[in-house]
Amino acid sequence: MPAGDSEGRIIRLILLSDGVANVGSTRPDSILREVCRYADDEITLPTVGFGIANFNDVLMEQLANDGDGNYAYVDTLSQARQVFVDNLTGMLKVIAKYSKVQVDFDPGVVSRYRLLGYENRRIADRDFRNDTVDAGEVGAGHTVTALYEIKLSDDVQGRIATVYIRYQNPESCDVQEVSREFHWKEFATVFEEASPRFQLDAVVAEYAEILRESYWAQDSNLEQVIAVAQRVKNLLSGDQDVEEFTGLGAQAGRIAASTANETTLPDGR
Repeated sequence: MPAGDSEGRIIRLILLSDGVANVGSTRPDSILREVCRYADDEITLPTVGFGIANFNDVLMEQLANDGDGNYAYVDTLSQARQVFVDNLTGMLKVIAKYSKVQVDFDPGVVSRYRLLGYENRRIADRDFRNDTVDAGEVGAGHTVTALYEIKLSDDVQGRIATVYIRYQNPESCDVQEVSREFHWKEFATVFEEASPRFQLDAVVAEYAEILRESYWAQDSNLEQVIAVAQRVKNLLSGDQDVEEFTGLGAQAGRIAASTANETTLPDGR
């Protein structure tokens, strides 16, 4: 197969699958090695997942990660239209390669913190400026959101953190780095006063934490998520993604309630 930049061409191999390998090399490690070989030739592998009962979400995400592509999941016709019509350019055109984000918290202001998600995308702090270490790709029109949960020290003031972004321009191959400081006065003191998009991101993350039965979500419940989602839906009226998420939250709440009723003994014990 020719390299991705052969004769000025851009080659994208799009994998549509349920992530269950049953022909040829079926071991995940052998599949991932093959994907990395093509990625080294600038042939990227976006993946699109289909299926429910036996769907292998982890493998599909890893294939896209190792193949320098992006990953999407399709379960409805509207989602298919969004992936293959509305966002197709983002799947085919990469605008930032080897993208890395590093957040430097001021230890005098932030006593502790944790990153939500991205477990298999984390790299060591010392590798942030090591351009031989692989990182993520960003497609045209795509956005990337990383959420941190932090605990502030008493008498907070001044700089909270500095955010660094480093990436390679796919056209010139130049590596660029930008940074920005964030100060206490820029933060909303009440969650409801934050931007609607931030509130949406936070409630989606909390929803995921509950579904995965995270230790950090043991004091939360789906009823609280649904209530916040409904309020944010009113702030972002007409946004189909928000409406879909609100519907998913309500559906999960009904399933949880139904499961709880089925496991309750007739005498209420």
